[in-house]
Amino acid sequence: MSGNTGMAMCEDCIRLNVDISEGIQREASIHYCNGCERYLQPPQHWVAAALESKELMALCLRRLRGLSKVRLVDANFIWTEPHSKRLKLKIKVQDAYQSTFLVQTFEVEFVVVYTQCPDCAKSYTPNTWRACVQVRQKVSHKRTFLYLEQLILKHNAHKDTISIREAKDGLDFFYAQRNHAVKMVDFLTAVTPVRSQKSSELISQDIHTSTKSYKFTYSVEIVPICKDDLVCLPPKLAKQLGNIPQLLLCTKVGNSIHLMDPNTLQVAEISNQVFWREPFHALANVTELTEYYVLDVEPLGPTRGKYILADVELMRTSDNHQFSVRTHLGSILHPGDDAMGYHLMGANFNNDNFERVPEGQIPPVILVKKHYPRRKKNKSRNWKLRHMASEKSDMLPRKQDQDRAERDYELFLREIEEDTELRQTLQLYKSTRKNPPKTQKMEGVEMEMDSEGGAPEGDEMEEEDDNEEEDSGLPQISIDELLDEFEDMTMEDHA
Repeated sequence: MSGNTGMAMCEDCIRLNVDISEGIQREASIHYCNGCERYLQPPQHWVAAALESKELMALCLRRLRGLSKVRLVDANFIWTEPHSKRLKLKIKVQDAYQSTFLVQTFEVEFVVVYTQCPDCAKSYTPNTWRACVQVRQKVSHKRTFLYLEQLILKHNAHKDTISIREAKDGLDFFYAQRNHAVKMVDFLTAVTPVRSQKSSELISQDIHTSTKSYKFTYSVEIVPICKDDLVCLPPKLAKQLGNIPQLLLCTKVGNSIHLMDPNTLQVAEISNQVFWREPFHALANVTELTEYYVLDVEPLGPTRGKYILADVELMRTSDNHQFSVRTHLGSILHPGDDAMGYHLMGANFNNDNFERVPEGQIPPVILVKKHYPRRKKNKSRNWKLRHMASEKSDMLPRKQDQDRAERDYELFLREIEEDTELRQTLQLYKSTRKNPPKTQKMEGVEMEMDSEGGAPEGDEMEEEDDNEEEDSGLPQISIDELLDEFEDMTMEDHA
């Protein structure tokens, strides 16, 4: 208060000389973790709050000493540059003095101090995790993990992880708290058939207070069956599913395994519990498909969803050997198309269930999907995927492992382009090429220029024309299905 406050004054003089905001801080600091984007609420609680939000306003007002002596009437943010590390508040307070109500407005400035919260500090320190989720699938490719990665990113199921590490046949997710690991296990159980086991390891024990510290490990195994795999059911399980034939195609893997007989369009669904009661493995996967040329297609009439039963005349492209088979792809295949399928004539699988199948029930070929001739690797896609930032192994991958990973990723991208239902479960983003090809018209011919500004050589032009002609009939993803460009330091962009 002013020095004249002990004197009797009129209302106008009181408003001129009395400062009811005296004793309230005009400057203060607030701690902010740049890693997890949270603010410190003393003494140890960290809260997430957006700029100019109610939560951030409440957090700032709690930091002001002396504010409780007056009545807070109004408070709002004053705009500051987002990178200025300053927050400004305009505060209006009210108080009574000598039966006169006074209202005053003043500004308070907060300095944002960048620091690290304990959780982020632990993430940069080895051996600080308290729970680990080890996800494994015993198959020869990584298509399932590529799809699972996109589901995790779409639902932000990895937000509580300290780190993600690649391992043989899978991934390891590390957490600072046990309940975060349990949430990840529940998410995996909801999106794919899995079985899990929990183990714990005693780290330390206090004999005086009887407190113990444990590390928990959750081992999660995904079913070794993927979409488009060829499976052979055990005879007992085939009878339980309505006497369905043993040789089936896997059409979908969700909460359960969806199977179909391509000869009759009969379907079966195997739940998670049923599979692990009597597990089985795939006879063959998409990496073992053979290419065929379609000579003739004759629809037979029966339909199930998008599938139509049809008789197809085929010719194997490698040796021109012809086959007549029945397939579920009658609505997709036409004469002149290429198709991919499993060649079973004379096939020898080291599988007890397959050996029990009568020879009359084994077709020479089981078609799986239509084949689109294209370049080995398409670099002109107008879309891209997000990828989780994971720790690589200390040892450099072998060349054959690296080639296999690139092959699996390219197959996954092609599957996204060809399968509309699969695209609806993922998030695809627009891709912008850094150096788009320039065009220049010379003598009425439009030519593509290289990054140096010159025209490509004749052989290169001829090769580009061949590639464009080869890729002309490929399925395309419309721009309406793509999301806008994103910026996230924790993610990696892959075109």
